[in-house]
Amino acid sequence: MIRPYTTFAVIALSLLSRAPACGADDAEDARLNGAFDVYLKESFRREPMSATRLGDHAYDDRLDDVSPEARRANLEFLRETLERLGRDVHPDQLSPAGKVDHDVFRRNLEASIWLRETFDPFRDDPRVYGDYVAESVYLPLTQSTLPREVNKRNVLKRMQEVPRILETARRTIGRPPRVKVETAVRQAEGAVSFYKAELFQLVGDKPGEGELTEPAAKIVEALTKYIAFLKDEVLPRRGEEWRIGREKFVKKLDYELDAGLSADEVLAEAEREATRVESEMGVFARHLWSEYFPGVAVPPDDEAGRREMIRRVLGRIGDDHGTAETLVADAKGTVRAIQEFIRAKNILGLPDPDQLRIIEMPEFMRGNSVAYLNPAPPLDARGSSEYAISPPPSEWSRERAESFLHEYNRAMLQILTIHEAYPGHYVQLEYSNRCPSKIRRVLSSGTFAEGWAVYTEQMMLDQGFGGGSVPLRLQQLKFYLRAVVNAILDNKMHCGGMTDAEARELLVGRAFQTDGEAEGKIIRSKQSSCQLSTYFVGRTAFSRLRRAVQREQGDRFDLGRYHEAVLSEGTIPVKHLPQLVRARLAETGQGAR
Repeated sequence: MIRPYTTFAVIALSLLSRAPACGADDAEDARLNGAFDVYLKESFRREPMSATRLGDHAYDDRLDDVSPEARRANLEFLRETLERLGRDVHPDQLSPAGKVDHDVFRRNLEASIWLRETFDPFRDDPRVYGDYVAESVYLPLTQSTLPREVNKRNVLKRMQEVPRILETARRTIGRPPRVKVETAVRQAEGAVSFYKAELFQLVGDKPGEGELTEPAAKIVEALTKYIAFLKDEVLPRRGEEWRIGREKFVKKLDYELDAGLSADEVLAEAEREATRVESEMGVFARHLWSEYFPGVAVPPDDEAGRREMIRRVLGRIGDDHGTAETLVADAKGTVRAIQEFIRAKNILGLPDPDQLRIIEMPEFMRGNSVAYLNPAPPLDARGSSEYAISPPPSEWSRERAESFLHEYNRAMLQILTIHEAYPGHYVQLEYSNRCPSKIRRVLSSGTFAEGWAVYTEQMMLDQGFGGGSVPLRLQQLKFYLRAVVNAILDNKMHCGGMTDAEARELLVGRAFQTDGEAEGKIIRSKQSSCQLSTYFVGRTAFSRLRRAVQREQGDRFDLGRYHEAVLSEGTIPVKHLPQLVRARLAETGQGAR
């Protein structure tokens, strides 16, 4: 997954030189872009964390006012911006590219307003405060391209604001669900570790020395009291209802996907696809059975027998794994072969220079996923990107840690690196950061990003990565089945009354996940809604477009140029892709016959 921006390394020049700009310079387009610039400037003044995440460092020395009064004022600002956009910009006078930008801007405003009117994470989700407590300091020190001393001065001032954030949290948090409180506690404990050690490593000081020592100690003291507050006061009064309900889910999913599909259509298509993928997995598992279980009869050829066969074969594949200590190094070890394959097979042009760092996930960011890609911010695109992986926590039992490592075995790590890095999230977002349209760079679509990453997993193996390894293909199908089942889980957990036991049966019994992975996914589904559907819906959109364009072009289809055309339009809602990709291919001499 990618670390999302709030509602709110360079691609080879040859790629950009043959691509037209994403926007036009006519008067109405200029008016739209001017309106967006005004909006961004005021948004960043009101919410400095948004500015930092997006790479504008003018406000890196301050933090948001997260009081209820300030948040109400920010909501009113969004409403006023939407009203002015409708009054001052005329969509019928925009260029084709400008019409897309206008739709992206308008829909983002509408979604932001609805989300803030409908949900209050500052009251109902204490995890939100963790962004201001630790990420606010971590990002300038790891991604900003400003001089090191400037970043250090900025975070010093920002650190002085952290106790204020925690005090606001104590006054604001209501009765959040237990699952969110428990994650917030773990992340806050990770933040304590950050301020005791990692912070000093990032700035080049020894722990306990330098000008950051005193403010860091004050934050640790404030965090210690905050953790006690969460444990002693919030947990006893916590709520248990984490489901958002069908009405809200349907509306939120429409904004999240922006793909022209209803919640019922997504669920029905995911159910059909899960059945198809399971059948395909059965074919590959049958090929491997005699190798892994010589002399043992293949299980009966029915649904139960097929699932037993797949599960046992996957179990043998999972036996080949590293340790908690080597997990990050093992992921790094997958990179060179993947990069060389992409270049040799002309999959697409890779970023040059490469700005990706593969790291162990900071403790204060753990609790939502096993891995993420934190991209270089679009307004400071020469900053670094981070592919972060979370090893099993040291407090886990040996059995639970072994289950985790069994899931993230050596074959799975190759698929995970394709998804998160090459040619998945990292490469795609580097392309996106070079799109001339600021609107598209800043207001990115999670459905596009996740869909592209899932699409690349099968595409790479189809082009020959892994040399036709059947175990690797079976692992890829398992990873894809996870994306499909994510959409089913997302809907049934929030629209229906799916229990933990039913969710576990879906994940373990139907999607062949280990118990540890299933437990983590159930927790994640309770802490979020609709994001889990983006993987399947986005991948489906990419696969359908690829099939259509390839059939239209026949022998003239060039996979590398097609991929570059897809990525050069920015991280846009997938509903716009068919029109824009065909237009770009036509301009580069690859249009339909």
